[in-house]
Amino acid sequence: MTAPFNVAELVEDQARRRATARALTEPAGAGWRSVTCGELWTRIEREHAALARAGLRAGDRVSVFVKPSLDWVVLIYALFRLGAQPVLIDPAMGRAGVLRCVERIAPRGFIGIPLACALKLVFPRAFRSVEVSIVHGALPLGGRTIGSLRRSEDPVPPMARTNESDPAAILFTSGSTGPAKGVPYTHGMFRAQVAALRELYSMHEGDVDVACFAPFALFGPALGLSTVLPEIDFSHPACANPASVVRALSEHRAVQCFGSPAIWRRVAPWARERGLVLEHLERLMIAGAPVHPPLIEQCLAFLGPRGDVHTPYGATEALPVSSMNGRAVLAEHRARTESGWGNCVGVPTSSVTARVIRITDEPIAAWSDALCVGRGEAGELVVRGPQVTREYEQEPEHTAAAKIRDGASVWHRMGDVVREDEAGRLWFQGRKSHRVETSAGPLYPVAIENVFNTHAAVRRSALVGLGARGAQEPVLVVELVDASRASDALGAEILAHGRRLPAGEPVRRVLFHSSFPVDVRHNAKIDRPALARWAQEQRR
Repeated sequence: MTAPFNVAELVEDQARRRATARALTEPAGAGWRSVTCGELWTRIEREHAALARAGLRAGDRVSVFVKPSLDWVVLIYALFRLGAQPVLIDPAMGRAGVLRCVERIAPRGFIGIPLACALKLVFPRAFRSVEVSIVHGALPLGGRTIGSLRRSEDPVPPMARTNESDPAAILFTSGSTGPAKGVPYTHGMFRAQVAALRELYSMHEGDVDVACFAPFALFGPALGLSTVLPEIDFSHPACANPASVVRALSEHRAVQCFGSPAIWRRVAPWARERGLVLEHLERLMIAGAPVHPPLIEQCLAFLGPRGDVHTPYGATEALPVSSMNGRAVLAEHRARTESGWGNCVGVPTSSVTARVIRITDEPIAAWSDALCVGRGEAGELVVRGPQVTREYEQEPEHTAAAKIRDGASVWHRMGDVVREDEAGRLWFQGRKSHRVETSAGPLYPVAIENVFNTHAAVRRSALVGLGARGAQEPVLVVELVDASRASDALGAEILAHGRRLPAGEPVRRVLFHSSFPVDVRHNAKIDRPALARWAQEQRR
């Protein structure tokens, strides 16, 4: 039996205890606008009343297509308070992907900016389940606006009586390593995530956090952080203006910040050119793709002596799983990283149990300890814990492929190949689906790429396999620091550089690519399947 709990209670608690403390700040022209914890909760209550007036009710699934902002945070928590389930789909996956996701989830409610409303009008089939539509913006397009539904004189409905095990939201994966899937979250899972993050990073109420990744703007109010939304396009982090990010960090004297590697690849050189050091920034969290030692080194250069880089590891289905600090990576683990061990992602959090099992692409119906491999051996990481989701929404085949039943609990298969070292630290080798199956055995991309990436001419590399599994030819695709240097001679030099790998000479062919395709959410994960298709075409 689970206990009564609604994730919105965490924000209500902050409003009660810290009513005048700053909760959220966002850009407003040349300046900023802020709300206190008390003001934020009042807005959430009024938004709840407006949503109820529109006809939304507890248990409803509501597709939300609103850009990350103060209003977006208010809306999401109002839906939690109502007992409805916000459905969050990444618009960066493209029109076809978005429409497929909406049709599969069949929401009863829809709240969107005018552009999303236009999509709904043009493609009504995907939205045929929608009974309640609300426009979030100035143009009604034939529908009601959220602004017209807000009335300060109306009584505020009571918070929905939900339990820890009740559904709270459906968050879609990005679809960068497979089809986008809906991940159901319960109210208890959100609470477990908040507790794990607070413990993992020793976060304190009142700490100023700059959220360069939209979900952290939702965690902030629950954690009691003073959250700042910088002036960036959250759907395209690789296009972030470094000046805007640094302005948010500097003007608010941020203690922590979370963002994609794509952002920090822009900010780090910008800060170096100007000799900037952000003494107040203690925790710079980078996640969304493997974070390599050179980027850690570049970011540490603009932090003060108390600052460190942290690399949280997890997924939409399980977050956080572990974390590693950058100073330790450089001082203790860099040599292993750059000699083929992979990326150290740290020891699992106290609330997560992790195991490494033998690699297979087949579903595993039930848990057995016999699935586990020995310490130091490569295998697939599986995890369980209160912040680990139990299924995919209306996706029985994907649920069967990714979940292992163990009595009343469920192990989630991360789909990542890792090794566990002598201290229990996990070393990320690459995605299981990206492994290259040669006649001599499997090769794991990230572990091998780390070696080649130490060559001065290589900006980044991607190992792909051509041909049938079991007899694939491993090919290294390279993006150069200076594309004009591409030549057969440089390719031979890069191959020779890789002979330091423990496996000897597993790669014997190099192809040069001008600009790697990346994932839509973080703009940082290399799209290896797309590169494999491109490499295959080069053989013709």
